Amino acid sequence: MALVVQKYGGTSMGSIERIRNVARRVAKTYDDGNDLVVIVSAMAGETNKLVALANEMCEFPSDREYDVMVATGEQVSMSLLAMALISMGYKAKSYCGFQVPIITDSSFSKSRIEEISDAKIREDLKNGTIIIVAGFQGIDREGNITTLGRGGSDTSAVAVAAALKADVCEIYTDVDGVYTTDPRIVPEATKLEKISYDEMLEMASLGSKVLQIRSVEFAKKYGVVVHVRSSFNDNPGTLVMKEDADMETVLVSGISYNKDEAKISVFRVPDKPGIAALLFSPLSHANITVDMIIQNVSHEGYTDMTFTVPRTDLKKALKIVEETAREIGASGVVSDANIAKVSIIGVGMRSHSGVASKMFQVLSQEGINIQMISTSEIKISCIVDAKYTELAVRVLHEAFGLSSSDVAVE
Repeated sequence: MALVVQKYGGTSMGSIERIRNVARRVAKTYDDGNDLVVIVSAMAGETNKLVALANEMCEFPSDREYDVMVATGEQVSMSLLAMALISMGYKAKSYCGFQVPIITDSSFSKSRIEEISDAKIREDLKNGTIIIVAGFQGIDREGNITTLGRGGSDTSAVAVAAALKADVCEIYTDVDGVYTTDPRIVPEATKLEKISYDEMLEMASLGSKVLQIRSVEFAKKYGVVVHVRSSFNDNPGTLVMKEDADMETVLVSGISYNKDEAKISVFRVPDKPGIAALLFSPLSHANITVDMIIQNVSHEGYTDMTFTVPRTDLKKALKIVEETAREIGASGVVSDANIAKVSIIGVGMRSHSGVASKMFQVLSQEGINIQMISTSEIKISCIVDAKYTELAVRVLHEAFGLSSSDVAVE
């Protein structure tokens, strides 16, 4: 008997019939002799509807009340799945995040999990009950309902798996694994049998929608093996796991892209100690993540600074940056939401040279201008004009030999 945590996303829970399909899959896993905890997302489109309602009500909704409202989507789907299983003759019980409880900090809409109590769940598992837990949500130490940010159900699933020391965490989605790139852009993309935590972290942070980045951080920290699978077939998926020797033989494992970023430039910033802290601290206090940063060479005591933020935070970020720019004496602020980040990822980069020059050459040959560059040990990212996103992904995928199972090796 194994302890299995399964997570089903919004597409998998998108209709009554699909929820029944999930119930049948859950029942089969249970009938195979496993203890089972299921984490669910809201039905497809429901969270977007709730967010739209909040934004229609006011320009800047209360963070606390926003979380109270958007957390209701998962409550609906968890109870429907429990109903389906009970109607099939199984013992099933649903829990909201605060009932487990899943304790988080108080950063509304972007909360981080601090602690999970496993007592109630373990007691129910002893009685042969299938447990369904609402993903995406928790409760802070003051008793406020909190949410973990978009895609937070993945984080809920891996965190629960870690707390319960589950044998495996199965993430069911509308794709049957992790691919070398988005198959909608490159139909020849290859499904990976396995991928390291570090590579998956980079893919998630760079725009891959398969897994949410914080869920991969949890998996790496606690050694949770994650199996990404499709809820619409029984095909083997992709294992996200600790790096092994075979993974380093592959030069580039995948190509990611992200159109959900925006660029902000601040001109004639006084070039003196402490200015960067003054510019970026207010963004940090507003829970706005700054990604890539470029600072130009100082000229006559001034410099220009350009950085990227999530596109959804652009309006809020601009307001903050414009106020700060006036305070520090900068000459102006401009923004650009029509950008995209295209990245190549692979642990093989650690031991191979020439990867960056090849990437830049391939983009240059297609007339794609690189606006910003960021690198790490296992990835290279370029900001380009959004209209070139698909072209960049296709040519890089081909250049690094990812369109078949024989990935490029040096």
